[in-house]
Parts: sequence; structure tokens; C-alpha cells
Amino acid sequence: MSLFRNQWLCHPLTRSLFSKLLPRTYAAVFPSRPCLVWCHSLAHATTAPCSPDGVGQVVDNTFDASKMKVLKQKMELLGISLDNSCVPGQYHNLFCPKCKGGKLEERSLSFHIISDGEFAMWRCFRVDCGWVGQVFADDKELYGEGGANARSYGQIAEESLGLEPVGPKLVSYFKERLISEKTLNRNSVRQLSANKTVIAFTYKQNGLLVGCKFRTIDKRFWQGKGTDKILYGIDDIRNADEIIIVEGEIDKLSLEEAGFQNCVSVPGGAPGKVSLKDLPPIEKDTAFQYLWNCKEYLDKVDRIILATDNDLPGQALAEGLAKRLGRERCRLVHWPKKDEFDSYKDANEVLRYMGADALRRIVENAEPYTNAN
Repeated sequence: MSLFRNQWLCHPLTRSLFSKLLPRTYAAVFPSRPCLVWCHSLAHATTAPCSPDGVGQVVDNTFDASKMKVLKQKMELLGISLDNSCVPGQYHNLFCPKCKGGKLEERSLSFHIISDGEFAMWRCFRVDCGWVGQVFADDKELYGEGGANARSYGQIAEESLGLEPVGPKLVSYFKERLISEKTLNRNSVRQLSANKTVIAFTYKQNGLLVGCKFRTIDKRFWQGKGTDKILYGIDDIRNADEIIIVEGEIDKLSLEEAGFQNCVSVPGGAPGKVSLKDLPPIEKDTAFQYLWNCKEYLDKVDRIILATDNDLPGQALAEGLAKRLGRERCRLVHWPKKDEFDSYKDANEVLRYMGADALRRIVENAEPYTNAN
């Protein structure tokens, strides 16, 4: 069976399977004659590339190390780990992070970096996976196709978005909300250089900027083009057994002031009301797509504290989250009364009027969601 598979991988048809991933400038110079020494036994990590005449050639290792560093960072976002043996100009058989090589745990992902290190491409040759994509060493987006769980990630530069460190006016704005400059810096909160009253909440994953949400002081919101739908602060829960989910970025910063870094915020606010319908399929669950995009982080969490706003949309958000994440794992925060008629609305309001210690106690006293309603 293994011999048949390797012969299939070496078949001339293999090259055509990669053809749609090649930029036109590269595809134009790709050998027109099929290369019969395209791959190797799955038991090995690398093989020699082919020259236009189908004969193995010596690899030129004079590539730009900075490009390789960028490629490695982008590939790690997709779960593809490159070691020092993965050099440009060679083909490599790696473990596919999507299908894990199936029951046989095969090295089914054929991976190639072109000789100058400008871009890399890959394809999983397991029939029930077929994940295929490419990544560039410049600031182009990373593309992943084929397979229900494949999605694209983009790496964005702060300079291209016109961002700069927060200035005195916004530092003062956050200080009034008891959020320190240290917390702003740790969470890479920025401002627009062209309008110094616009806050920029940077969305990062694996330390790389993948999106940005903007907010004016008078609470107008919008998202940068190409922003991925993920939880804000996702890197803070990478290894957490217990996490807290809040409704806004400022609430996430507020909980950090109370000593909680294992906190994330939903990116787009709350729904208007509780939905009584059955859960839609994942691919159609657009309002909560950020949960499915962060599924690998959430699946390993034992306990989830829901600290959404104390209003009808906040209650609808908590219910939507609990239905998708599992009520048995969830606990619900109840914000205390501020007077005879009203309760505090959210984490930041509690921080401002009751202090960090009180906020911490309230979150720690969250009750099981199954008992909350």
C-alpha cells in the first residue's frame, strides 16, 4: 500500500495538482515536461528538487534568511512547524495539521518553498483531506483552500494601518476608566495617527497582527478591512484551563486590572435577543464564527466564565455562548446592584466604582450557568 501511494505521489499528475497555487510569473517558467523525481518515500523528510530536464539538481541555499523567518511565522499560524531541514528549493513530506495524517499518521502534506524563499505552497494528498494553500514572505495574505476547516490568515503591519502608540489624550481617557498605560502596552492598544481620538484595538494571534477594531471616544465602532473573526486577546488563553469571556475590549482590559489575564472579548458585540432556534451548522453560524475560528483554543478549556453585559443583549450573548460552548462548562457573572433600581452594567463600570478587588471577587463568585436561569 505504501509503495503504491509513493508511486502515485510521483506520478506526472502531481504537478498539475499544484498548478493552481503557482503565481503566473512562477508558473510561466515551471518545466513544461513532467518531473518524475518529484517526491520520495514518506518515511523521509526531504528530497532533491528537479531540473527542467527531469534530473535531480544541487540546491542553492543562498536565500534570504529574513524571508524564511516570515514564512516560518506564517506557517506556524496554520499549525505547520518547519525545522532547519526545511530549506528552499526542496520538497518535504510533513504531518498535515488538518487531518493529522489519518489513522496511519502519515506524512501526507507535501510542502515546498521556492528557491528564492518568496513563497511556499503545500497540499495534503490524503483523499479525505486535500488541504491546499500557499503563503508569501511579503505582506500578502496567506491563503488556505480545500477542507472544511481551512481558512486564510493575513499578517498586517501597524504602519500600513496608520497606527501609533497611544498619546496623552487617550492615556487620560483610559486612566479615567482605571486602565493603566502598562495594560494598554501589554495588549498593544494603539491610536490612529491621522486622528488621535480613535482607539485601535489590535487583534493578534501567535504574536502577529491579524486585524484591528477601531473605536472613537463617543463609541462608534468599525473593523479594519480583512480583519479575522477571532476572539480579542486569543494569545492570553493559549494554555489556560479556565477562561473569561466578556463583551468588549475595554472589559477585557478591566479584568486585567483585577488580576485576570486569562480573558478574551467577543469581537462584534451582542445579538439583540435570545434565539430560540436550533443551532445552525458551523459554516452558517456567522454571528458566532469567531468561536469556531478559535475552536482549538476553546476545546481544551475546563471552565468558562461568562461576564457579558447586564442588559438584554448581554443576556442573549451569554445564552448563545453557553449553547455553543456547553452549559456544563460555563459559569455566569452577576453584576451587583448599584442602587435600589439599577445594577452595574459591565466589568469596567464595576472597576471604576467598586475597585479592582471587588471586581475580582465578583468574577470569582460566578455561579454555574445551569443554575443561573
